Amino acid sequence: MNGLPYSSTLTGWREWVRLEGLGVPWVKAKIDTGAQTSALHATEIVEFERDGVPWVRFLVQPWQADENDAVWVERPVHDRRLVRSSSGHAEARPVVLATLNLVGRDIEVELTLTDREEMVFRMLVGREALAQGFVVDSSESFLGGRPPRAVRRRNRGLV
Repeated sequence: MNGLPYSSTLTGWREWVRLEGLGVPWVKAKIDTGAQTSALHATEIVEFERDGVPWVRFLVQPWQADENDAVWVERPVHDRRLVRSSSGHAEARPVVLATLNLVGRDIEVELTLTDREEMVFRMLVGREALAQGFVVDSSESFLGGRPPRAVRRRNRGLV
C-alpha cells in the first residue's frame, strides 16, 4: 500500500456527492479513475489577492439542465495545475481545497476549477480522492444513496 490506511468503502461509477463547505448540498459526480485530480464545474472564474494571498471567486452551477441554485464561492488558491483533457487539450487550472462527502464519508480533496458545461457530469472524483480508501465497482451507481426526488428533478431541469 502507499502508506495510507486501508479502507474498502465501496463507490459506484457515478455518485451523488456533497460539497457543503462550498454551499453545494448535492451534485452528481462521475467517479473517474482516469483523472488524477478531482474537477468541479465552475464558471466566471476570477483570481484576486486578499491580504497578499491568492484567492479565486467562481460560480458553481450544480444542475446539469438548470441555472437555478447557482452558488458564488470564494476560496484561497491552493495550487495551480496544468491539466490535459482526454482530447489532449492542456489547461492551467486553479486548485482549491474542499471537504467532499462521498458515499457518506467526508474527505479533504483538491478540486481543479474548469468549465464542464458540455460534459454530462458537473464533477469528476479523481484518483487522489479515491486513494483515501475507496474501491470503485464499475457495475454500480449511487451506492451512497440519492437525494430527494425534488433535487433529482431539478438536476434534470424538470422543476
